[in-house]
Amino acid sequence: MKVLIVGGVAGGAGAAARLRRNDESAEIILLEKGPYISFANCGLPYYIGGDIQSRDALQLQTPKAFRDRFQVDVRVLHEVTHVDTAAKTVSILNHSTGETYQESYDSLVLSPGASPIRPNLPGIADNAVFTLRNIPDTDAIYEHIAAAKPQTAAVIGGGFIGLEMAENLAQRGLQVSVVEAAPHVMANLDMDMAHAIHNRIRAAGIGLWLNRRVTGFNKDAALLEDGTAVPADMVILSIGVAPETGFLRDSGIALGPRGEILVDKQLRTSAPDVYALGDAATVENLITGQRQRIPLAGPANKQARIVADVICGKEASYKGSIGTSILKFFDLTVASAGEKEENLKTAGIPYRKTITVSPSHAGYYPGGTQMTVKLLYQDSGKILGAQIVGGAGVDKRMDDLAIAIRFGLTVDDLAEMELAYAPPFNSAKDPVNMAGFVAQNALQGMVRHFYIEDVAGLPEDAVKIDVRNPEELQRLGEIPGFVNIPLHQLRDRLDEIDLSKPIYVTCQVGLRGYVACRILMQHGAAHVYDLSGGFSLWSSMEKDRLGMEETGGKNVTACGMQVEGK
Repeated sequence: MKVLIVGGVAGGAGAAARLRRNDESAEIILLEKGPYISFANCGLPYYIGGDIQSRDALQLQTPKAFRDRFQVDVRVLHEVTHVDTAAKTVSILNHSTGETYQESYDSLVLSPGASPIRPNLPGIADNAVFTLRNIPDTDAIYEHIAAAKPQTAAVIGGGFIGLEMAENLAQRGLQVSVVEAAPHVMANLDMDMAHAIHNRIRAAGIGLWLNRRVTGFNKDAALLEDGTAVPADMVILSIGVAPETGFLRDSGIALGPRGEILVDKQLRTSAPDVYALGDAATVENLITGQRQRIPLAGPANKQARIVADVICGKEASYKGSIGTSILKFFDLTVASAGEKEENLKTAGIPYRKTITVSPSHAGYYPGGTQMTVKLLYQDSGKILGAQIVGGAGVDKRMDDLAIAIRFGLTVDDLAEMELAYAPPFNSAKDPVNMAGFVAQNALQGMVRHFYIEDVAGLPEDAVKIDVRNPEELQRLGEIPGFVNIPLHQLRDRLDEIDLSKPIYVTCQVGLRGYVACRILMQHGAAHVYDLSGGFSLWSSMEKDRLGMEETGGKNVTACGMQVEGK
């Protein structure tokens, strides 16, 4: 059996290694158009920032080491330029020699990946504009910083790579700005969960422009559509990636409207004996059922294993993905799995939501941080999605929730999960349990919620109560229009409340608000609502709004003051 593999990073290299483990006699040729295989592309920003100090650490396998270990014919700087599925051959350009030749195959694995989108905007040649996808990109950025010593940088795009680069450039001492065309950064999140990230961006002294598109560049700025010139001695473009599938035109392999390779559950393409995986291939979204690209390293590595097994005649299939992902941004950890609320609305999928705020470990043990957990689920209790923003322990909780989503568990299962507990690591009621408890209460009619986006439009004649203690209001602030009746006084002050009207309750994170709702409901109030996420989530939204209003989207320092001359 002769197998050609196009692309030598995570998917391609993984498929080659699994093929060899399956079949010692197979002829395996790995074709990579770049000079490196199996490199740590997720680690590239951290080498630029200095957290990873050895460039060699980025290369997980060298072509020689991979060849020696797996007896795979590794050919770097060999670009596949055309595929003839009828003749079962590929055309290859050897960039080292300029030679073009053909190679036949019994099975062909396509793992070409995706390349950063780089629009030809006016003035793009006038500035030092970079993308980050591979080791040569990393070298170019690293060497430019060392040689040109830029003082300012604009990062265009507020996704994973954009925010990672913003943090790492700031660590290198640059004054950084982030420009995002959408209303919020991190497209995997909903707006209510993005407020905390916006506030952390500004607190780091990084400028933030939302709902703004870049229209061009000059030698020292990125130019926005509203006329703003964002200071930039260098620019990082991180506005998305496109499948590298141009070489498949006229190949007979079916592609989607954006050039993505269409595959079935066995990762077979429309052409016989041709398979595809990774960033260029579609998979099933397990929540919506739609076919889409989910360009993440974890799914690509799993797909590589499955492709190799299918080629070797084993029963295997890739059932789909829920897009589990995580980001470190300074001291914040941001994670998600499944679908977000915005996408569920678009897809017409009914859902409920609850937002809880929980400590990372027992409150009496020092060093804990808070995490905000958003849970999306159906009336049946089946979980559709989860998002967490916080500090320590977010990764552990998202892994729990990702397992629950992947295997069709319900909020009852979250409530019943038996999770490891000791004060340095957890609370007796884990944040995952708490999310399950609150969702259970909502489904059982024990509580009804309202949300931070509802606050501004509450009925004028509604009763609005803040059940925190007075010193909390003085120290932390309050929502305008809410009357303070501390929870411990509520039963004694029921005669001050018109129980016939709608009643909206808030506290700091939602727990005392829930207790207040139970008291009011059992004393005859028919329409009582608890603010999901409490004042802490509302204040994050309000701080974000004020931050944009006060700075006009301009650069700010860590204390929130506008940077002189910016």
